[in-house]
Amino acid sequence: MAAQLRTVRRRITSVKSIAKITRAQELIASSRIVRAQQRMRAAEPYSRELTRAVEAVISRSAQVTHPFTEERDTISTAAIVILTSDSGFCGAYNANVLRESQRLRQTLTERKVDAKLYVAGRKGIGWHRFRDLALDGEWSGFSTQPQYKDAQALAEPLLKAFEAKEVDEIHLVSTDFVSMLTQQSGARRLIPLEIEDTTEEHPSGPLPQYEFEPSPEKVLDALLPQYVTSRIFFAMLEAAASELASRRRAMKAATDNANDLLENLTREANNARQAEITQEISEIVGGANALADANSGSE
Repeated sequence: MAAQLRTVRRRITSVKSIAKITRAQELIASSRIVRAQQRMRAAEPYSRELTRAVEAVISRSAQVTHPFTEERDTISTAAIVILTSDSGFCGAYNANVLRESQRLRQTLTERKVDAKLYVAGRKGIGWHRFRDLALDGEWSGFSTQPQYKDAQALAEPLLKAFEAKEVDEIHLVSTDFVSMLTQQSGARRLIPLEIEDTTEEHPSGPLPQYEFEPSPEKVLDALLPQYVTSRIFFAMLEAAASELASRRRAMKAATDNANDLLENLTREANNARQAEITQEISEIVGGANALADANSGSE
């Protein structure tokens, strides 16, 4: 009984330590997610207006041609940008992103297109290295607090590879922040831009009228790299908010489970202690009875 009680008490101490860690992680994520949401909301108008400007240039210039907007005759290589986290304790966040990247790679393989991998986040880098998958680019250290310069550092080699025709498409795999309870992982193509002919009105209203100097092609040369960088940066901000929300939810669940386990272990320890006390009392009563019987026999 004593050995069982010591074992249960050691488990209680371990679970209490784990609960303190998970509770601390939950509080840290809760404090940071507010700022992450604020940064995401602050960047959204810029990203939206830049997208509208690109749409206006393309829609108002019927004869415009640009490498970023034209499908190439043969697609042989595609770049996949994967945004993961630098640290763990965030539930299925990384698993969902990596699963989407695997699906995209499978789709490209079926199209007989080679994939070049560009991964941001230590978890994604470690996952690919463990499986001996070659990486053409890797970045880390900014998953929860990305800066615009981080997006520029990531976009620059991608754009150079596309302009040098080393890759024919650029895809982005990341997590969209829907709400504190919902985050959706998905893949989208960044380049070439997907252009649709439609007669329906734009959801955000009529596109603005622009006069282009010196030409729409020159405007797109300056605008599209900023557009790609902006898309990547906004995806980083959404991924940061999604990571923190996933970590907060996962750590809250872990803390709740630890508390439930503590209740069960405490009950088990009390039962073991009561059994130990009962055994000690039984031994004392049995010894007293044996001594009484011995004394009465000697008389």
